[in-house]
Amino acid sequence: MTARIIDGKALSAAVRAEVAERVKALRAQGLQPGLAVVLVGEDPASQVYVRNKAAACEKAGLHSRVIRLGEDTTEAELLDLVRQLNEDAAIHGILVQLPLPGHMNTAKVIETISAEKDVDGFHISNAGLLLTGKPLFRPCTPYGVMRMLESEEVPVRGAEAVIVGASNIVGKPMALLLLAAGATVTLCNSKTRDLGAQTRRADILVVATGRPGMVTGDMIKPGAVVIDVGINRLPDGSLVGDVDFESAKQVAGAITPVPGGVGPMTIAMLLVNTIEAAERSAATMLPTTS
Repeated sequence: MTARIIDGKALSAAVRAEVAERVKALRAQGLQPGLAVVLVGEDPASQVYVRNKAAACEKAGLHSRVIRLGEDTTEAELLDLVRQLNEDAAIHGILVQLPLPGHMNTAKVIETISAEKDVDGFHISNAGLLLTGKPLFRPCTPYGVMRMLESEEVPVRGAEAVIVGASNIVGKPMALLLLAAGATVTLCNSKTRDLGAQTRRADILVVATGRPGMVTGDMIKPGAVVIDVGINRLPDGSLVGDVDFESAKQVAGAITPVPGGVGPMTIAMLLVNTIEAAERSAATMLPTTS
């Protein structure tokens, strides 16, 4: 058996087209959706991510404002900027690119972003809403994974879902979204004993560890849907995921490639969150009827 490849690029293009139509509808009401992206420092990977996000915004018709700050920017200066963006009516979403320089408190910066503009979904208020099953914003990568499962018509309700990696950005919110969809969820971490025994139970396996090739084909249940969130650059410059693709595709029923799988969906769902924020803003400006 060779796994079906889940094409994140194609699905991302479809999602972006949907966003573009929603942008047109808002423009017809006189509202231009806007996203501010703040980049601090010269991290090469972050610069690529920011460039890709800005390009995706412009292609979908959203206004993007990229603000680049030097490595020596103080935390106070960054917080002041975020507060200004909170008050800017032309900006509906704010994204501060992570990681931040070591002299900054990442949690403090995230909590300073208005929850209504936190399109990354990392603010503690949005995390709490997700926990209660009433999310304002869903974190972009787990949101993208859920759209992939939906597009592939994967039966999530009642499925055994195993997530490898328990980060606040991917693993934990992924578990909550799968729980909300009716899956039985196991969340594994670096202390999990006999990881293979856990992963081999999974009908849906999501891997997000940042360790290249950590999950191999013998750790996968035949026919399982494998979602590889990892993206790692090897010494030869090639990009690989956290799943050993060659051995996994011989066992899985469906699998995401790296690159071209989850990555494009993360950016697509950032656009979705931004347009949702703009639509909520537009709704508050509608005249009330007596």
